Amino acid sequence: MLDPLVIFIALVCGFAARTAGLPPLIGYLAAGFVLHETNFEAGELLHTLADIGITLLLFTIGLKLSPAALLERKIWGTTIIQMAAMQLFFLVVLLAAGKLLPSLGLGLQESLIIAFALTFSSTVFVIQMLQDKGEMSSRHATLAIGILLFQDIAAVVFLASTSGVVPRPEALLLLLLWPLRKLIMQILARAGHGELFTLCGFALALGGGQLFEWFGIKADLGALILGAVLAGQQKSKELARIMTQFKDLFLVCFFLTIGLQGWPSGSGVAIALLLGAMALLKPLLYFPVMTWLHTPPRTALLATSLLGNFSEFGLVVVAVAATAGWLDPKWSSIFSLVVAVSFLLSSPLSKRAHGWYLRYHDVWLRYESTRVRQAVPDTRGAKIIVLGMGSIGTGAYDAIAEHHGPEVLGVDLNERRRSEHERRHRRVVTADASDPDFWHRVELGEIDLVLLTLTQHAENILVSDLLRQLGYSGRIAIVVRFEEEAEELEALGYSAFNLYAQAGAGFAAHALESVAQPAVPQPRRD
Repeated sequence: MLDPLVIFIALVCGFAARTAGLPPLIGYLAAGFVLHETNFEAGELLHTLADIGITLLLFTIGLKLSPAALLERKIWGTTIIQMAAMQLFFLVVLLAAGKLLPSLGLGLQESLIIAFALTFSSTVFVIQMLQDKGEMSSRHATLAIGILLFQDIAAVVFLASTSGVVPRPEALLLLLLWPLRKLIMQILARAGHGELFTLCGFALALGGGQLFEWFGIKADLGALILGAVLAGQQKSKELARIMTQFKDLFLVCFFLTIGLQGWPSGSGVAIALLLGAMALLKPLLYFPVMTWLHTPPRTALLATSLLGNFSEFGLVVVAVAATAGWLDPKWSSIFSLVVAVSFLLSSPLSKRAHGWYLRYHDVWLRYESTRVRQAVPDTRGAKIIVLGMGSIGTGAYDAIAEHHGPEVLGVDLNERRRSEHERRHRRVVTADASDPDFWHRVELGEIDLVLLTLTQHAENILVSDLLRQLGYSGRIAIVVRFEEEAEELEALGYSAFNLYAQAGAGFAAHALESVAQPAVPQPRRD
């Protein structure tokens, strides 16, 4: 049984980290260290839950895979160049440290593995920072997450190699999973949206992993492959959202087991502090590579500021390598401290990136490639701008366009969605609403109304504040989903439309209108 004391200490440490503006996983690592000092020993249940967390982590990564996005050169090119350069750099650093501190036990094999683990950036840290700032739908979020997924695939290939088991010839039967994809999606659709749907997710992740294990393929790799087979569907996205919550919960156990291994020795603490500080060297490589591959400077800077850290996936790599006997187990505790230090240093870096871009705007633009400079969206003649062309934004656009025609301009970050709108003769451009460079190209003095229908409340506020900072004095209307969001916006001087509250009024008006009309006879059913 999991001791309630473990849950309480993890909760307190997680809250303390969040209060300090840090990812809660630093608190969970700290909770493991605290429990170690109380002589608490991790039982079989804690290790089992930690293993489930890793399996769910890989399954959710598979569900989010987008081959089209990963094939973009600025994603795979940046990832490959960065990982190769960082691998070489950290290999040299670790070999030198091994000569100076023989107690670390750093030979060529150990240095190669640790250097490989240091090439990753943290998916958990990046997503939390993006969610806190309301930037999950931004262009730099798409770039950073694409790079992280590519790194995760490299890590999964390594994890698969640790099993030391050659797949049996019968493993070719697993190719039948692709034609079974449609059947699996139908089962997920029949499962609805409640606990049965969640149970299907666990069955696919854990049962699918065990299926691959029977054929001689590591279960974790099997979970990733099965998730990738199901990726790209609406139900897959819903499943990824639900399983991510459980993945985060079970990974708490993984971070606790790392901390329970205890503090590193004196030389271990020294190398951990040194390596943790070196995470800040990553942005110095990321930014020039991204801009060289035709990424806009602002997007490159903001994505770079998020990636200047080390990864919890690196912890998984080090822990698995130690279990396989390729690495001294003490490196698990050393690496946990490395990750914690990198988070402490990276957090303020990512928070200040927007200010640095505005302050040194002309400096960053020197890195802008000719291709990026020429790709300027046409916003001429626009009087009303709709930001976010999803179902709500599209409905608003169509209603306004009936009266204002070409004076209405839709803005969306999704290129595929823009193409679909153009096919339906809507005037829509691809741009990041939070990008000041986009707004500098818009004649803000000519704009009468801006409608924000972006996904996240924090993102709507971010864009609204940016418009005010740039001198826009026209009207701003924002869609909200909760009353407290509407109150916050009204306090800031913005007009809020409560989607759920006013949807009820709209539905009632529609119902009353239909009552006032003569009933249409329905065909008789015998």
